[in-house]
Amino acid sequence: MKAFVHEYGELTLKDMTEPFADHGQVAVTIRTAGLNRRDVAVPGRRGDDASALILGSDGAGVIESIGEGVSEFNVGDEVIINPSLGWYENSDAPPEQFDILGMPDNGTFAEMIVLPAEQVERKPPHLSWEEAGVLALSGLTGYRALFTKGNIREGETLFMPGAGSGVATYLIQFAKQAGARVIVTSRSEEKRKQALELGADRALDTNSDWPEELRGETVDIVIDSVGRATFNRSLEVLKKGGRIVTFGATTEDTVELNLRKFFYGQYKLIGSTMGSQEELHAMLKFIDKYQIHPIVDRTFTLDEALDAMNYLKENKQFGKVALKISE
Repeated sequence: MKAFVHEYGELTLKDMTEPFADHGQVAVTIRTAGLNRRDVAVPGRRGDDASALILGSDGAGVIESIGEGVSEFNVGDEVIINPSLGWYENSDAPPEQFDILGMPDNGTFAEMIVLPAEQVERKPPHLSWEEAGVLALSGLTGYRALFTKGNIREGETLFMPGAGSGVATYLIQFAKQAGARVIVTSRSEEKRKQALELGADRALDTNSDWPEELRGETVDIVIDSVGRATFNRSLEVLKKGGRIVTFGATTEDTVELNLRKFFYGQYKLIGSTMGSQEELHAMLKFIDKYQIHPIVDRTFTLDEALDAMNYLKENKQFGKVALKISE
């Protein structure tokens, strides 16, 4: 089977041995896969001496075969992949055995993948294959950050630096369905326009004076995945006693914090990452109830996987980037 791999420092399309479903497993023919920032970072984390690993955490497809002991699925079932490994029940933090599909295990950028049956969920029927293939990782990350950790409530105002990432596009839609007001930022005028069309109430230029722009607004919660470049700027617009949820650092990991100003402001800093199987089930029910559709910016073929990775690195997308792998 064809697969997009990282091997000895190189990213390449390669023929790999087709896996088979053993006891408790299902083999899924992948229709579409979704790219994430994690996929861009994995090669650097593996170095130049590692043997071939199939990249990719997100995907959707059709069950090709099932192993012994699998009764909840049948051949031909349409499913999405749950990339959250070893995290079943909602908890304050991931368990020690938690991992994410795509490293160290082979991922979804291939014509087929074999997984434990517990790692697949039925494809929401209202989603296209492209939408289903980009859903799980970003949607679950946004759902946990907003609801489990952020505890968003109707009538509150959410401020979110960045408008174009996959998680951001989910957060806009989730928060609006929860009855919240949503304010985002972007350097791109086009992305600001797209965010407003998606449902955001306001979209600010990243380079503008946020406190001045938001004079008269009360920001109850900030969700920030940018890191150093926006963290302290976000605190400047957060109300006293407000909460800031962080789940990523696309700029630098280390943030300088005026601790005295922070504790006098009575702010609440909350970390979040991915989510559990229990939360994934809740997210799937939520998108079904409100008929939410993932935003797919662009779809590449598996042969164009390297181009897709480079496109994601350029940060030009609004929403998710997909790989079409089979019909």
